[in-house]
Amino acid sequence: MDTRTTPTGRREPKPKTHQHKARTLALQVLYEVDVSRHDWQVSLTTHAKATEASGRVIAMASFIVDGVCTSLESVDVLIVKYAPMWPLEQLSPVDRNVLRLALFELMPGSDVPPRVVINEAVELAKDFGGAASSRFVNGVLGAALAELELTSNTKID
Repeated sequence: MDTRTTPTGRREPKPKTHQHKARTLALQVLYEVDVSRHDWQVSLTTHAKATEASGRVIAMASFIVDGVCTSLESVDVLIVKYAPMWPLEQLSPVDRNVLRLALFELMPGSDVPPRVVINEAVELAKDFGGAASSRFVNGVLGAALAELELTSNTKID
């Protein structure tokens, strides 16, 4: 987690951006939908109320969740491709949904810089996943990004 030093020398967490809050909300919704099969709109409304999310955060989370749910099959194909040693159903629900969220944001047409996507995914994995989740997520997304850079012959920032 990013930190900063106060005038008294204490280190405090850096305030979370609305984008990070939206990704956190989206992850919570994707997790619930994945493990319980609840309707994502109902889940989003419930979690947004519980966290007192702003309209801006809700709008971004809604865009992400709708995009992941709409492109779930193609996103899951990418997870299987870039994490071939781990069957999709054997991944922890947190890791699986962090990857779904991030790979959706890495898809062509996204305006989110790939390095931001990976950094955010790693932070979510640290916050919600197991001890090795952040390294696993970083490795899978790093492989995906490396291949994207190779196929496009350009360095993606």
